[in-house]
Amino acid sequence: MTKKDIVRNISEEMGLTQQQTKDVVQRTFDSIVEMLAIEGRIELRNFGVFEVKRRAARKARNPRTNIQVEVPERMVVVFKPGKEMEAKVNKMVSNRPVANRPPLFPPSWVAKGPNDPALASETNKSKKQQPDR
Repeated sequence: MTKKDIVRNISEEMGLTQQQTKDVVQRTFDSIVEMLAIEGRIELRNFGVFEVKRRAARKARNPRTNIQVEVPERMVVVFKPGKEMEAKVNKMVSNRPVANRPPLFPPSWVAKGPNDPALASETNKSKKQQPDR
């Protein structure tokens, strides 16, 4: 779902134009961002809590070069859903038939193993594209 979908749904329910609804939704988002920058925390009852937290500096590794790099300290926004939201989402997911549930990890996230036919065909393609020496 996108912001455009949210605007469309609200405008249909409330009988407002999409432009009026878009302005209200955008101002709501802008207010949330502004207050997070000022206060560092926003609590929306029955929805959840947005909070700014400090992520400490750390050492990481570039997976391509295997070289260690310093990742500087930074601020991140975390969200903790409210009890009502969490309960409603869990109820919706548990009522859905197993066949209709989205996968826990999208296929693009799953590592390909050495015996994966897709990996073998990709390897063969790259070999075919290289000129003979």
